[in-house]
Amino acid sequence: MLWAMRAAVLRELGIPSASTFREPAAGEGQAVVEVTAAGVNPVDVSICSGRYYAGPPPLPSVAGREGVGTLDGGRVYFDAPVVPFGSMGERTLIPAGSAFSVPDAVDDALAVALGISGLAAWLALTWRAELREGEHVLVLGASGVVGQIAVQAAKLLGAGRVVAAARSREGLERCIELGADEVVRLGESEDLAGAFREACDGRIDVVVDPLCGEPLTAAVQAASFGARIVQLGQGAAPDAVISSAAVRGKMLNILGHASFATPAEVRREAYRRMTEAAAAGELEVESEVLALEDVAEAWRRLQAGSHRKILLAP
Repeated sequence: MLWAMRAAVLRELGIPSASTFREPAAGEGQAVVEVTAAGVNPVDVSICSGRYYAGPPPLPSVAGREGVGTLDGGRVYFDAPVVPFGSMGERTLIPAGSAFSVPDAVDDALAVALGISGLAAWLALTWRAELREGEHVLVLGASGVVGQIAVQAAKLLGAGRVVAAARSREGLERCIELGADEVVRLGESEDLAGAFREACDGRIDVVVDPLCGEPLTAAVQAASFGARIVQLGQGAAPDAVISSAAVRGKMLNILGHASFATPAEVRREAYRRMTEAAAAGELEVESEVLALEDVAEAWRRLQAGSHRKILLAP
């Protein structure tokens, strides 16, 4: 058995470390990708810690759920590699035909940012909420990568007003630069629902929620009649107290979103639209690329709440 490939290897539940792992070999219906950049995401932390709902990963295995690399001479984005090969290695194994093409004008870091994070934001607005032109959008957790992309995507999709909510002052300033019409700093107001309503000019049609917890509770209270609230994470808390009267009285639609449940053709089309916008300079994300040997530092920065996309370069 050949153990020549460098990778971030998980040998026990926790944080992977730079080591060697066997080279992937493509079987029927599979392809090997030469990885140039791998994303570091909350889902990676959850999987490697053994807390992911699908169960713990096999040991040993290579960490990472998404990346960019070369395949058959072209640049591609890929996610969900074939276990035990993850994206955080020099090479990985994917189902044949599952990769998305990456335009030359979009660099590796942005191409990865538009993957798990970008698709969560874009699909929350399009596939789940079915955002209509002129509607008002509230983005919770807007200083994170998902939130920053959601702010920009809402504008691109024709939202009439976009409000960004987050704790970080620096992150909210960044949201204004990215096109948010107004911001709300979480943790400042005793009447968070009132702050949301005021910032949104009295109308909230769509809420993008990667936080849950108290922000979701306030968003339910503030939402307009018939609003759609897309829940896609638990950055603030794993649960929230929601008023039955508000849900019933305002005919609210609370919609869950998960990437694995999204049809492949929907994800592919969404990624194509985002990369076209990125190539035109209409979508941007700040990023930070670390060496494979710095995987523990990448974990630390992610868990500290980085407002940049964290990547490893195998």
